Amino acid sequence: MLAIALALSASLCWGSGDFLGGLTTRRATLWAVVVGSQTVGLLGAALVVAASGHPWIGLSGLWPVLLGGVAGSVALMSFYKALAIGTMSVVAPITATSALIPFLWGLAQGERPGAPQLAGVALAVAGVLAVSRQRAGGPDAIGAGALPGEPAVEPSRLRRGEGATEAVPSPAQQRRAVLLAVVGAVGIGLMLLGYDGTASHDALWAMLGGRISSACFFSVVLLALRPRLGWRRAALPGIVAVGLLDTSANGLFALATTHGFLSLVAVLGSLYPVVTVVLAYLVLRERLAPHQVAGVLCTLAGVALIAGA
Repeated sequence: MLAIALALSASLCWGSGDFLGGLTTRRATLWAVVVGSQTVGLLGAALVVAASGHPWIGLSGLWPVLLGGVAGSVALMSFYKALAIGTMSVVAPITATSALIPFLWGLAQGERPGAPQLAGVALAVAGVLAVSRQRAGGPDAIGAGALPGEPAVEPSRLRRGEGATEAVPSPAQQRRAVLLAVVGAVGIGLMLLGYDGTASHDALWAMLGGRISSACFFSVVLLALRPRLGWRRAALPGIVAVGLLDTSANGLFALATTHGFLSLVAVLGSLYPVVTVVLAYLVLRERLAPHQVAGVLCTLAGVALIAGA
């Protein structure tokens, strides 16, 4: 039960971070939000590890999350590129299947959830896929299909700027977007495996290692691309909140993997799109499509089955 609570808490933090990140992109560029939140997350994780007094676990224990952090960073770039050239209603559900990789890995390692839990997994995954499938929205839409801890953004904003209408992608662009979305899903799945691998040595070092890896990756990308980091002071609280929520979620997920089956923890930790879309409904009064409402209910039923078994 502790693993379930920790994984759901991680999902809540990731989904809240995505939602706040999406709001903050209205006051700052996407790069400013990503870079700023990564910096805050790295500093926060370093302070927690230093204050806890946990000893250095060595590269032998840290390498899984270091590689996982790179995989997650590649997934982020692939996901946003897919949104820029494809359709969110196609790209986001593909990316949302990332939990299947650690789920299958857990089964391959001998984990054997009960039949009710497996049914709950199926319902939860189906619910996330339904929630992630969105109709093209207006400029105020907060996309539900973002990656863990990263801003949920409307693809039109990536494509043409604030307030633009979404263009219809060509068949070649859509095929490329699907391929990039698959890369994103695999990358996030590998990132979750990396957190699990290092958490078996120390969950807090897994949290910090993931931040170090992604910070190094984005530093290289920034030096290569030199994008404009435009932001206003009003965006600072949102950027800080996204960084803290993302780092907290990483730590909670890493800790959850030490208390329960990875196959179940990964699925419960990947429910963040549901959190994002529900927050958009409650806070921004964005309309939910009927299939999204059904997806939310399906996800809740799946969680109940997993927790009750």
